[in-house]
Amino acid sequence: MNDKDHSAESGFRQPDFPTIFGRFNASWIAHGAPILRPAFSEQLDDQGELGVPIGKAARVVSEARAHVAGWSIFNDASIRDDPFKAPQGTPGKNFDDTGAFGPWFVTADELPPGCEGLMLQTRLNGQVVQKASMSDMVFSVARLIQILSTFLTLKPGDVIVSGTPSGVGLARKPPLWMRDGDVVEVEIDRLGPLTNPIRDR
Repeated sequence: MNDKDHSAESGFRQPDFPTIFGRFNASWIAHGAPILRPAFSEQLDDQGELGVPIGKAARVVSEARAHVAGWSIFNDASIRDDPFKAPQGTPGKNFDDTGAFGPWFVTADELPPGCEGLMLQTRLNGQVVQKASMSDMVFSVARLIQILSTFLTLKPGDVIVSGTPSGVGLARKPPLWMRDGDVVEVEIDRLGPLTNPIRDR
């Protein structure tokens, strides 16, 4: 919920505080590896996002002191079957082999702070399904670091995934789900693309 249009398409009021959940490393895969749809699922959704690797340990830091090592791309592919079974998104975000990360890491000084002004695109089988500016984020990267560091210590190697724009399959009429044989790509200006085929587990 870090994009007003995505909050609206999902049927939620834009929160005053970031919606936060963990994505654990068993769910992560690399560029080129297949995103695996669980056998029971009919609703596998794409979500292109900015990946923000942390550069220095951060505990209760100001926005001005927020430090990132650089930038990458994440596809927060999500299982949407019965998404409201729990009041937060952790189960649907942590199926094995669903979170694609990479392939490039660009140091922080190579791109604008917070990737402001850069465009993100997600393409499914070559069709653009998401397109938005990184400037559309409700909570900037620095603000996310400031908020997160108030209750946990961010450490080098941690990655903040900054939220997806509108255009997700869940919100489309009819819904657009990823299927075996599809190819999904996420690209940010001067970064990417991150490309993954879809396969049934």
